[in-house]
Amino acid sequence: MNRQLIIDPVTRIEGHSKITIQLDARGEVVDAHFHVTQFRGFERITQGRPVHEMPSIMARICGICPVSHLIASSKAVDEIMAVEPSPTGADLRRILNLAQIVQSNALSFFHLSSPDLLFGFDADPAVRNIVGLARENPQFAKDGIALRRFGQEIIEWLGGKRIHPSWIVPGGVAQPLSAETRDRVLAGIPDAIAIVERALTWYKTEMIRWEEEAAQFGNFRSAFMGLVDKHGNVDHYDGWLRVIDADGGYIADRVDPHTYPDLIGEAVEPWSYLKSVYWKSMGYPDGVYRVGPLARVNVSDHMGTPRADEELQKFRWRVGRVAGSSFHYHYARLIDTLCAVEKIEQLLRGPDILSKHVRSHAEVNRHEGIGVSEAPRGTLMHHYKVDDDGIVQWANLIIATGHNNLAMNRSVLQVARHYVKGNDLSEGMLNRVESVIRCYDPCLSCSTHALGEMALHIQLLGPDGGLLDELKR
Repeated sequence: MNRQLIIDPVTRIEGHSKITIQLDARGEVVDAHFHVTQFRGFERITQGRPVHEMPSIMARICGICPVSHLIASSKAVDEIMAVEPSPTGADLRRILNLAQIVQSNALSFFHLSSPDLLFGFDADPAVRNIVGLARENPQFAKDGIALRRFGQEIIEWLGGKRIHPSWIVPGGVAQPLSAETRDRVLAGIPDAIAIVERALTWYKTEMIRWEEEAAQFGNFRSAFMGLVDKHGNVDHYDGWLRVIDADGGYIADRVDPHTYPDLIGEAVEPWSYLKSVYWKSMGYPDGVYRVGPLARVNVSDHMGTPRADEELQKFRWRVGRVAGSSFHYHYARLIDTLCAVEKIEQLLRGPDILSKHVRSHAEVNRHEGIGVSEAPRGTLMHHYKVDDDGIVQWANLIIATGHNNLAMNRSVLQVARHYVKGNDLSEGMLNRVESVIRCYDPCLSCSTHALGEMALHIQLLGPDGGLLDELKR
């Protein structure tokens, strides 16, 4: 008889999900799916709200990356108000977004993924965790805490608080930067760079240990998408969409992000509350592409900062011009973090960064706005439509994890087929299936805003646990 394995919950990720693995009578894997089991629906609950409230509402989507949503949402509202932030206001937004990338990447690499990397995927789970990591390698654990704290402190010092700051507003930012705050952040730059470089040295030294996993963890041909500037460098705040194929050829280049509805399709499957996003010209479900740190280093010509560019050259020498394995998200995440720290320093040393002109003011002048930026996990899109009074009539969000959904499902199936043997199960087999999801660092609270009809199953249970009634859609 066919059997089913269920991994519930998937651990060491943000949000609630499970993985189901279908086995045939011989215990071989036939199919596997990554299910997102929570639903929040911000696209619907924002309808009827004044558009100027959207950034602060959208920041509440997530406590891990609220700044990312503040950025994309404010850019969409800027467009509706037909207002452009001053150069200093835009640069201050960039700094806060980069700080978000630093703290979120640090959380993913040091806290969520490194126990597998340090102890091995087959290690005892009682040891293979953040507590075990602190005991085994205290300096590594301290580095992870310090780097994440640095990113969070920048958000707090500039934005007023570490989670859900209200400093980013339509038209720019609410207050200018003080010299004291600038100097305080600059003082922390050398230590932050040293931490990332230590992690990179360790990772590159240990890469040979994970050779088999790197060959199986989501290693397949796909497209990659990210934002680049006019020079082809990674652009975390603005820029054009660039999409490349598995060989590095351009599928689309220097594309205005506002044209995304013509290029990107959204599908809904009955087994998940997470939208499956695909490249329209390749069709569904074949239009798989990946976003995030791995996509950023793949699509860009350069990172745009000295140390990160040097590491990018080493990365490409070791894994190829276009890295196809999702396992290399870990490596790319460190390069991405190094680039973010360097860019923060560059921006803070700009001649006008202390300018008092940080916000432009306007009223509703358009009925539609699109905001696109790079979140820690990849390209983030906010799209709003409003009426003459600026009341939101329609909203659509495409979150980085949604872009990656098809790739995550393909990765789960690949890992399960290689490692899972139903007649001789081990914890290490199933941990590898979970671990490939951690490569993508999904943020499920951000992502569960599916369009269309979704499966719904409600059960009413009595005091004894018995089923009294149920409703299915």
